[in-house]
Amino acid sequence: MELQQQVSRFYQYLEAEKQYSVHTLKNYQRDITSFLDYCQQQSIADFNTLDAGHIRQFVAGRHRQGLGGRSIQRLLSALRSLFHYLNKQHLLTDNPASGVRAPKAGRKLPELLTVDQLDQLLLMPDDDILSVRDKAMMELMYACGLRLSELVSLELDQIDQQQQLLNVTGKGNKQRHIPFGKKARAALNDWLKQRQILADSDEKAVFVSQRGSRLKHSSVQQRLKKWAIQQGLDTDLYPHKLRHSFASHILESSGDIRAVQELLGHENLSTTQIYTHLDFQHLTKIYDDAHPRARKSKK
Repeated sequence: MELQQQVSRFYQYLEAEKQYSVHTLKNYQRDITSFLDYCQQQSIADFNTLDAGHIRQFVAGRHRQGLGGRSIQRLLSALRSLFHYLNKQHLLTDNPASGVRAPKAGRKLPELLTVDQLDQLLLMPDDDILSVRDKAMMELMYACGLRLSELVSLELDQIDQQQQLLNVTGKGNKQRHIPFGKKARAALNDWLKQRQILADSDEKAVFVSQRGSRLKHSSVQQRLKKWAIQQGLDTDLYPHKLRHSFASHILESSGDIRAVQELLGHENLSTTQIYTHLDFQHLTKIYDDAHPRARKSKK
C-alpha cells in the first residue's frame, strides 16, 4: 500500500473514530504533508525503512526553516500518532518518532481580559436583534468557558433553563455539564425570545445568522472583534480569550484547579495548570506593589 493511501486511511480514522475537530485534522494534514514531501525528496517509498535518524533530520530541517519548538512538538505528535496507527494495522514494525524530542519551547501564557474589561465589553447596547444575540453569546462563553466549536454546535435541547446548566459536547465527543449565572441566563432568555424571528423552522442551533442557519466560526470571530473596538477595549478579542478569562478568574477566586479542569473539559490536569502560572503572576504583582521591602523607592 502506497504512503499516501496509508495516510488517507489514518485521516479517516481520526475523523470517524477519534472524532477530531476540523481544526486539529487540518493541523495533522499540514504536518504530515510536509513529512511526505521530505520522504519524496529522500526517495523513501516505505515507512518501514524509516529510522529515528530520518525523523531527526526532518525535524532539524523544519527548525532551520523557522518552525518553533511548540510547532515541532505538535508535528512530532502527529507523526507518532500516524506511526502508532500503522503499528496497530500491522503496516509498520516500530515507531521511528517515539524517541525523538523537539527543542524546548518557552511556555506562552494565555491572554485574558480583566474583570473591568469584561464589564466594559458586556455593557454593550442590545438595541437590535444581532446585538441581543451577540451579548448572549459572549455572556455564555465567559460564564461557561466554552470553546468556539462548543458555542457554535450548541443546540436548544442542550440548555436546562430551570437548573441553569449547559450540556456541552467537547473534544473527543466528551460531555460535561456547566452551570451558568443569572446574567448569562438573562442575556440568553432575551435572545431566545427573539431567535425565532431569524431562525429557520427546523434549525436546532441556539445561535443563528441573519439567514436563519447555524452561525459559522468566522462570523463569531468577526462579531467579537467588532464589539471589542466598539466598546473601546485596547486589546484584540477572540473567542478563546473569553475561555481563558473564565478559567483564570474562577481559579483566582476558588483556588480549586480540579474544578477548573472539570469545567473546561481538560483530559489532563497539566493542561489546566497553565492557569496557575497566570494566578502566580497576579500574586507576584500584588506582592511587588504592596510589600514595603519589594517596592522600589521613589526618588
